[in-house]
Amino acid sequence: MGMTIAEKIIAAAAGVESVKPGDIHTVELDRLMSNDGTTHLTVDMYNNKLKNPHIADTGKLVFIVDHNVPSDCPKTAASQKKMRDFAKANHIDFWEGKGVCHQIMMENYVRPGELIFGADSHTCSYGALGAFGTGVGCTDFLYGMVTGTSWVMVPETVKFNLVGKLPEGVYARDLILTIIGEVGANGCNYQVMEFTGEGAKTLTISDRIALCNMAVEAGAKTGIFEVDDVAMEYLKEHGREPKAVYHSDPDAHYVREYTFDLSKVEPVVAKPDFVDNLAPAKDVRGIKIDEAFLGSCNNGRIEDLRVGAQVIKGKKVSEKVRFLVVPASQTIYRQALEEGLIDIFMDAGAIVMNPNCSVCWGSCQGVIGENEVLISTGTRNFKGRAGHPSSKVYLGSAATVTASAIAGEIALASDV
Repeated sequence: MGMTIAEKIIAAAAGVESVKPGDIHTVELDRLMSNDGTTHLTVDMYNNKLKNPHIADTGKLVFIVDHNVPSDCPKTAASQKKMRDFAKANHIDFWEGKGVCHQIMMENYVRPGELIFGADSHTCSYGALGAFGTGVGCTDFLYGMVTGTSWVMVPETVKFNLVGKLPEGVYARDLILTIIGEVGANGCNYQVMEFTGEGAKTLTISDRIALCNMAVEAGAKTGIFEVDDVAMEYLKEHGREPKAVYHSDPDAHYVREYTFDLSKVEPVVAKPDFVDNLAPAKDVRGIKIDEAFLGSCNNGRIEDLRVGAQVIKGKKVSEKVRFLVVPASQTIYRQALEEGLIDIFMDAGAIVMNPNCSVCWGSCQGVIGENEVLISTGTRNFKGRAGHPSSKVYLGSAATVTASAIAGEIALASDV
């Protein structure tokens, strides 16, 4: 029996010839990433709970401050200082104010064939480059940091065969929400979502990140694409070489298979309070909003900013709406400046912010108040995710979010 891409990565990390779903293996980790959501807890355990504290390989560690940037209160400032001081004392790569952790990792670290643990659930984003990235808690992160290893139970793999091409005005964001709407928010629990087929080859790296990033919203362990010319060109542009390039064997076993025709995907919106509570965007037109958010590790890249700028150019944000535009990294921010996109957003009345998680995280910039409504390109729309428990969050594409900011209510780009 052949193996899938994910199984081959785990087998290589475990130093064995083959693995199968359900096997439990000790694996060597290629890299570990932690952000300011929980790193202070990891540092406390390291300093106070270990008899012989040490780090297996500081060269594999990356600490990134991105959730609350700049800090919003003394408590946050203290936790970030603890993280900052620990990184400096132990010669750990440290990033602050440079962007959202997953975008930083994609731009600077991730390589095909790697097995990466991140103390953040959306670490599955790294599958866009053919790596096995998965989120862990701070206790598992600490173990990996100290030993350089961890354990993995080999997940089953679900194949998503993509055919056709997305129509004009429809985006990867619409596609992944459509997929989650069909399979359900727990439809791929502890499984790998492998995206393949001729349609997959039409997707950009930004598109692939959007799909893999939200695999966890279907309960998946990770999402992954095979490495092709598009991925290799991205690596070349960023000065990196693959660790290994894997392809699923023709006789690899998949627990289930789905086929999605990209040409039939339409703009959609996930309604409160669940990511799989899906509706065609045209069917929720007219719902009044108080805030719109364009950003996050799912939709804050230059491609998304270009879409938003195209929709809003020459128009104005509704006086009833706060429109937050947050590039996912400093690199993207600079590129948006060079292309004139920031001017377009600011001329329209948007609030352009420094690269960070912002309202997607829901505890820093742009949180919404009692009974307020947000439409967002963020990752989640759980109750209270973006602020007050009575608030409501709708999820949509960059185009839908921007159009809604202009209209003051949920709208399609064609409406404005």
